[in-house]
Amino acid sequence: MSEAAPTPAKFGDYLELTKPRLSLLSVLTALVGYLAARPPSQPLKLMFVVIGTSLAAGGVAALNQWMEHETDAQMKRTADRPIPTGKVATGSAFVIGMLMCIAALFLLFAKVNALAAMFTLFTIFSYLGWYTPAKKWSVWSTEIGAIAGAFPPLIGWAAGEGKVSALGWILFGILFFWQIPHFMAVAWTYRRDYSAVHFPMLPVRDESGRRVAIWSLINTVVLVAVSSLPTVLGLATRAYGFAALVFGGWFLGLAIGFLRAESRDLAARRLFLGSIIYLPIVLGALVADRLLFHP
Repeated sequence: MSEAAPTPAKFGDYLELTKPRLSLLSVLTALVGYLAARPPSQPLKLMFVVIGTSLAAGGVAALNQWMEHETDAQMKRTADRPIPTGKVATGSAFVIGMLMCIAALFLLFAKVNALAAMFTLFTIFSYLGWYTPAKKWSVWSTEIGAIAGAFPPLIGWAAGEGKVSALGWILFGILFFWQIPHFMAVAWTYRRDYSAVHFPMLPVRDESGRRVAIWSLINTVVLVAVSSLPTVLGLATRAYGFAALVFGGWFLGLAIGFLRAESRDLAARRLFLGSIIYLPIVLGALVADRLLFHP
């Protein structure tokens, strides 16, 4: 499909180019890392962390859409994005994305610290240089993308503590293992779109969906175990541990439901919605526990 002729873009088109909902997740998880590290009160530094991660997330989203605008135009779920519809020119998307990423790195390096900037750089390169190309050639592209998506808490933790200790890496693990069932549910729902552009991801190769469901369940089990580590290691109280196990058990039940072949499509949507509910509750409980109850 040929690219539509560019038309004058509105502010909303440029905003859509930054994938604001997905970018907000990166910003919020970076904020979780920062607050869980319990740094001294530094409102200005916190503001720079939020602005820097917002710029990086938006810039990566814009460059991702620039790189994938041809395949986006061939899939129903992405055909209405700003570049395929001609609302934003490809050159404009590239320039905007590059400037946002450069500004993010400069701001975090100059106003936060070098380690936070380094993890931001890792995020940018792993998403654009590894995950985005891997979608065309690797069945493991979801897992590769999960690595990139798990870096934001490390950005926040590095900003708050100046290094990354055990709980920071646990947050990385929570984000990584959460993304597998989350995106497997998405990819199963839109598997025909991904098949149309020849993305060799597991939900495309596994026509029955059984391996998709089993892999989602395995990662959910590991997720529940990793989310319990803060209490096991004495980094959070039993109150957080109780919340993590209760909501982890609920999320695990949704992953088990995904195993039933006769209702797999419906279960995929439930698993996706459940993942959106699960993550903020568990991360919010951890932050609240660290700030209010943990000595």
